[in-house]
Amino acid sequence: MGALVQITDISKIYNPGENEVRALDHVSLEIQEGEFVAIIGQSGSGKSTLMNMLGCLDVPTSGRYLLHGQDVSGLGDNELSDIRNRQIGFIFQGFNLIANMTALENVELPLIYRGVGRSKRLELSRMALEKVGLGNRMEHRPAQMSGGQQQRVAIARAIAQAPPVILADEPTGNLDSCSTGEIMGILRELHGEGRTVILITHDNEIAARAKRVIQIRDGRIESDTR
Repeated sequence: MGALVQITDISKIYNPGENEVRALDHVSLEIQEGEFVAIIGQSGSGKSTLMNMLGCLDVPTSGRYLLHGQDVSGLGDNELSDIRNRQIGFIFQGFNLIANMTALENVELPLIYRGVGRSKRLELSRMALEKVGLGNRMEHRPAQMSGGQQQRVAIARAIAQAPPVILADEPTGNLDSCSTGEIMGILRELHGEGRTVILITHDNEIAARAKRVIQIRDGRIESDTR
């Protein structure tokens, strides 16, 4: 296994000049293929900005980001969108499911954007929902499911086409302790299958379930423990 993520001396500056804000301040970081990493920090620490960089949702003001050996730090919106579609499965705190679609249709949607044919995307979507324990809820809409079930649909959507990176942003933030345990169990299983899982959180207990914990504060990496 080699380096999947290589960030070198990245800074992200908002409002350059007198009132500038350094959301990231000369951050360097390497994540290997197959790691399970938690990035932890409080509100305003820079962890969300770092997540946006890792997920190719934003580009740095300065520095370099190699993803699978490709320099993505200076790419345009269309190129970044293509990389996100092919290489990164996102799981967000707010689920981001479409209310009038079934679980199966929600999982299918990104595959449509990727140009996957109907029979193949149905197969992939069903397999993903079965993997997260929702084989019997495929035709249910979000309002007919609990928060934990909705998050499992979101995970199925993220993993349906087997992206090499799973990027989970506060994935248990809206869930009770039982559902939190279920979601973390699924993330551990995905890691066990060889996926790279990057978990963004403010919760020490959640972070402790990862194999490696990176603490960020004031836009800088404060500690990195394995």
